[in-house]
Amino acid sequence: MTAEPIAPTGTSEYLAKRQLRTGTAGWPLLAGLGVAAVISGDYAGWNFGLAEGGFGGLLIATVLMGIMYTAMVFGLAELGAALPTAGGGYTFARRALGPWGGYATGVAVLIEYAIAPAAIATFIGGYVESLGLFGITDGWWVYLAVYALFIGIHLMGVGEALKVMMAIAAVAVVGLVLFLLGAIPAFDAANLTDMAPTDAVGASEWLPFGVLGIWAAFPFGIWFFLAVECVPLAAEEAKDPARSMPRGIVAAMGVLAVLAVLMLVFTTGAGGAQLISESANPPVDGLQPGTLQTVVNYMGLVGLVASFFSIVYAYSRQTFALSRAGYLPRSLSVTDSRKAPVLALVVPGVVGFLLTLTGQGAVLLNMAVFGAALSYVLMMTSHIVLRRREPDLERPYRTPGGTATTTVALVLAVLAVLATFLVDPLAAGLTLVAFALFMAYFAFYSRHHLVAAAPEEEFAALAAAEDDVR
Repeated sequence: MTAEPIAPTGTSEYLAKRQLRTGTAGWPLLAGLGVAAVISGDYAGWNFGLAEGGFGGLLIATVLMGIMYTAMVFGLAELGAALPTAGGGYTFARRALGPWGGYATGVAVLIEYAIAPAAIATFIGGYVESLGLFGITDGWWVYLAVYALFIGIHLMGVGEALKVMMAIAAVAVVGLVLFLLGAIPAFDAANLTDMAPTDAVGASEWLPFGVLGIWAAFPFGIWFFLAVECVPLAAEEAKDPARSMPRGIVAAMGVLAVLAVLMLVFTTGAGGAQLISESANPPVDGLQPGTLQTVVNYMGLVGLVASFFSIVYAYSRQTFALSRAGYLPRSLSVTDSRKAPVLALVVPGVVGFLLTLTGQGAVLLNMAVFGAALSYVLMMTSHIVLRRREPDLERPYRTPGGTATTTVALVLAVLAVLATFLVDPLAAGLTLVAFALFMAYFAFYSRHHLVAAAPEEEFAALAAAEDDVR
């Protein structure tokens, strides 16, 4: 690595302009961040997996992806407690895999978080139109209003933003509970298998698209959990991250796992697999017309807003960390008087808004999943490498099962990356091109302009020095 030196007299000034507000979030707020980031996945998006694998295929895919995320969360809890900076997965990979691996991981996460809000914004537009609020119809100006409003709230400061996020997430969870109370009595097991079997290998009423349909449903199983891994990005703003980070992310995953199974089974069982597979508002279409359906429709909008709001936070912190260390233009990490990274919030937001203009929510979903799955491969590799290379690294929390646990997550993550090409080769290909362009920027420019004083670089330098001593 070649890092552009910053004079000792300039180092403190450089970092002073790039500080987040510390000690803001305890473990309940961190758990709320994890749940809020994912909750929209229970309201919309996952159901497209029924068209790929049928109920049986999506159920198996969801269970496998739930295992992947649970194993990964245990690994990230360890890494987040040991290396608590705003870089999250990039920090872990930077320590384990060097600057190339760190940057690749950070870029994969950034692609995920920049594109996921765009997909969610298109779903928000669909919910707004279905509600018929003041005659509002889906369109670019709805997406623009969503981005402007919630980026604006984040600019008020992290403490205020996380509290708003927690409140919105709580309302969204209540909405899911209300839906389940209405869907459970309407459940009919015959609705789960109302899709006609195809002539695919292994096709049956439970697997209408055959065995391969299970694999094709992986990206949609991921949508039930995508972005829970954003919790470590709040490390610099957390209270006692060594304790609060593991508690927060594990608690969030527990809630999300329960909700995923309940929503998949009872939404499909109430509305029918065929109807739900084509729905823009699955919980709404799973209920009979009436007051409860209207209430759930509003709650669904709240759930989408919760995830949009949370992932905006996540992409800003990933952008901030990569910029502060020089991997991305340094101006992106400058914070204002409220310690909010203004350009790190605005610039990816502009990119996301432009993507919403395609109106292709399902395509954007698959692009986000590709970035996510790629980052999971790199983060789990980082956990395994650090366990073997640095066994004496202080680890306030240790992953149950150690590297065996994260190896399970790694294998499933590799299969998930490949599944994105199976479902939508164009979406996966476009995302791969974007990833390659980012890597080219690093190869030709930013790797020669890294900031040695950035926390993530200091972590890596310390590790290298310790290796030299040995």
